[in-house]
Amino acid sequence: MTSPEAAPDTEKHHTAHPSRLILGEITGGSAAFMDLPELLATRLLVQGNSGSGKSHLLRRLLEQSARLVQQAIIDPEGDFVSLADVYGHLVIDAADHTEAALQAAGERMRVHRASVVLNLEGLDADLQMKRAAAFLGGMFDAPRAHWYPVLVVVDEAQLFAPSAAGEVSDEARRASLGAMTNLMCRGRKRGLAGVIATQRLAKLAKNVAAEASNFLMGRTFLDIDMSRAADLLGMERRQAEAFRDLPRGQFMALGPALSRRPMTIRIGTVETESRSAGPVLMPFVPPSEPVHDLILAPLPLPEPVAPRPRRPPSPDLVEALAAHSETITQSSEDTSDQDPAERRNALATLLREILEDEEAGFRPPASIYQDFLVRCRIAGFGRDAMDMRSFRRALATARSGISPEAEETPQWREAEDIASRVPEDMQAILLTLARAAMENLPCPSDREIARIYGTHSTGRARRALTWLEEQNVIVLRLDGAGRRRVAFVGPGWETEAGNPDA
Repeated sequence: MTSPEAAPDTEKHHTAHPSRLILGEITGGSAAFMDLPELLATRLLVQGNSGSGKSHLLRRLLEQSARLVQQAIIDPEGDFVSLADVYGHLVIDAADHTEAALQAAGERMRVHRASVVLNLEGLDADLQMKRAAAFLGGMFDAPRAHWYPVLVVVDEAQLFAPSAAGEVSDEARRASLGAMTNLMCRGRKRGLAGVIATQRLAKLAKNVAAEASNFLMGRTFLDIDMSRAADLLGMERRQAEAFRDLPRGQFMALGPALSRRPMTIRIGTVETESRSAGPVLMPFVPPSEPVHDLILAPLPLPEPVAPRPRRPPSPDLVEALAAHSETITQSSEDTSDQDPAERRNALATLLREILEDEEAGFRPPASIYQDFLVRCRIAGFGRDAMDMRSFRRALATARSGISPEAEETPQWREAEDIASRVPEDMQAILLTLARAAMENLPCPSDREIARIYGTHSTGRARRALTWLEEQNVIVLRLDGAGRRRVAFVGPGWETEAGNPDA
């Protein structure tokens, strides 16, 4: 397939070093090269208004490098799924997977060195940002042994790294912007080379755009975008108007992987075709028959819908709540006379029953808390058996796996006191390590710590341990076999050696 604006295929007339890609040609017919190793080290920013040939440029770059380097493509419109037919990319439809599954997929694609297209088509902006962030986070958190070079192409990057808050939730924006910042600012050491493309430089977060050292600037019309493009290319302000005159498929190039001085490149042809090509102009033939009745016909009346039978709640739960609804006050008074240790053990037992479900570890504390309160009412502890702050402490203790007998010892009380000095999301990890030290167990693996932390990411688990060590709470030690021990600063407790990758 050849774009009408594309240059003739320069491969027929020029040869390149295996690590040099041929993007197209410059004025005079000479080949325009891109140094792939330099690109992997210095990143690339592509800018161009809609219709400037930006997606065509990305496709050319991906096709030229597909057999030289692993690729990951964040594709908000499904433009690049056709690469799978020719180059064997795995297409992941983000709408069919959870964020946890996409995070795991991002880590596994690096382990197995597979090129992937993350297709975000059909999702709203909020979900696109969250799922792209999860996938990028998985790639970023891959174990060091799998930090192979990956070309990470993000189309419409202003959607994932916006310069200002929009209509999406703050949670989605923070997650997506954080993932994009990690990609561009810290990704190089992990082998991740960001290639970001945007329609509007003014809409792209500056800290993300500033990390690119190579630039391909296409046609643009707004003064603010022309000014920023000129500044990035080291051009004078009066030369910025040249961006208005660039034809489709032509880009101003600058950077260590492209050229030491600004030059104009005409992008070459591509082999694959976008699924979302623009409409083709065809002769318009007005209808010959009257269309008034067809267009303005009255809408048919909706058919009556039979009322949906209401499914009764679980009989056991209804009966149990009904049995206690009339005596909640009395139950609360009765339990107030209960021995505090017995009450604490009974509530801990209810919490452990909830955590027996494997998925409970990945549920947010607020969701577990609601389930816990219902069980407390059924057990006769009333509506206010435990406030949210006390529940979080009890949840951290339950996740540690400590036995009810050991929970009553002075040593464990000291461990809980130490845990109270760190943020709530870290307390379960710290108590788990304390239990391992007290019971002479091996240090938990990264996967065990990730599960207790409520994530599938082992990278986050390792960062949590590093943070605890930076706060002078624990000390991490590796022996000659790569096994890890954790010692507590102050009490001197220490776990046995354990394999962090188990």
